[in-house]
Amino acid sequence: MTTIVVAMGENNEIGSDNQLLWHLPKDLKHFKEITSGHPVIMGRKTYESIGKPLPNRTNIVVSRKKDWFEEGILIVGSIKEAVKFAKKIDEEIFIIGGGTIYDQTMEIVDKLEVTLVKANLEADTFFPEIDSKIWKKTNEICHEKDEKNQYDFCFQTFEKILKE
Repeated sequence: MTTIVVAMGENNEIGSDNQLLWHLPKDLKHFKEITSGHPVIMGRKTYESIGKPLPNRTNIVVSRKKDWFEEGILIVGSIKEAVKFAKKIDEEIFIIGGGTIYDQTMEIVDKLEVTLVKANLEADTFFPEIDSKIWKKTNEICHEKDEKNQYDFCFQTFEKILKE
């Protein structure tokens, strides 16, 4: 099972200047709960914005940059290579960004774990459109903003509609 994990605003915005647009501790906790113990695949810029390998996960970073090395992560040249390595480690793989990586993996994933943030913010990076002919929402849990989480948001699960 290959799953994309993304937090996005109401216009599919996911980031600006290589940073997330919000700080939602509940979302970070949710992210950690679903990805812990499994391989995570991300692009180099996403890795650099996180700043260190995510603990208790195999961090696989896709980069075309030569002579780039970081301790504690696996660097590969393509999505295909990343998925191949990840599948050797675990059947459950998570793709965690950024925009280019999401664009390149929408067709190969089985599931989307979306945090829909009820906000409309300036961004330079967006998540691809979720086509209702391909994806079916199977779960949704909404949370209201509180002192720690500055926006209302919903955890949504989408599963690929299997063609007969």
